Amino acid sequence: MSKSITQDMSYRQSLMKYAEKYGVSRASRKYNKSRSYIYFWKARWDGTVQSLACQSRRPHSHPNQHTESELKLIQDMRRRSPGLGMIELWHRLRQRGYTRRPESLFRVMRRLGLFPTAEKKKAYKPKPYEQMTYPGQRVQVDVKVVPRKCIADSELRLFQYTAIDEFTRLRFLAAYPEQSTYSSADFLKKLAKWYARRGIRVECVQTDNGLEFTNRFSSRRELPTLFETTAEKLGIRHKLIRPYTPRHNGKVERSHREDQKRFYACHRFYSLDDFAKQLAVHNRRSNNFPMRPLGWLSPREFTVQYV
Repeated sequence: MSKSITQDMSYRQSLMKYAEKYGVSRASRKYNKSRSYIYFWKARWDGTVQSLACQSRRPHSHPNQHTESELKLIQDMRRRSPGLGMIELWHRLRQRGYTRRPESLFRVMRRLGLFPTAEKKKAYKPKPYEQMTYPGQRVQVDVKVVPRKCIADSELRLFQYTAIDEFTRLRFLAAYPEQSTYSSADFLKKLAKWYARRGIRVECVQTDNGLEFTNRFSSRRELPTLFETTAEKLGIRHKLIRPYTPRHNGKVERSHREDQKRFYACHRFYSLDDFAKQLAVHNRRSNNFPMRPLGWLSPREFTVQYV
């Protein structure tokens, strides 16, 4: 029995003490309770408040409950055929005179513990992240669709191509009117030149499995895209992340979230040239913004230490 004292138990204790001192009739009038109610709890009361707790009202038996012979039949059948499904087991029991519904059989089997215990799945343990050791070792690339509310012309579509060096967090952004393998290849040439001017040679680019980067999930999977051909010409290794796992490109995805908060939430664009100019200003500002993973240095300041 639980040792906690509820408000109802305290109420009944005060009622019992009053009835013991002044009688049942007077207690019935004062507490607005029937005499039978007071006699019921008075018979249970032994002077302790724990005796006034509500007990289980569950019936001890039921006229339609399973008989001992039915329970023995179920247990024997389950022991002989432990791999049977519940419906197949019920079907075989019916052939031996069992007349209950499948729902009743399920409740009895659950109460008797006849269902096999589900195997506990192993907790997912992600592989340790491969930390980069020098600038240009791997650059994450992705595309962000510019929100329509930021574009003045309703027929204009704008896209932000983003490259971020995993070691220095140095970013390069470019504006494009379409999301295609041609735009991706052009962006790859620009980012290679942009990082080279800052003393960084790009060795590897990491992208998702979008059609602007690869034909991995298209009907022409054996045909390389213009982006992959350009990467091979530039001597840059192209790495694809696991499908439907954007967290593997987490740095560029997080940078896009910051762009949404700091840039797209408060800017408006009237043309591709206007967007490109504003994006260049935002790129310079973000590369000079201090970051905690870099020891509160900006990506530009952190890059100077290694280049």
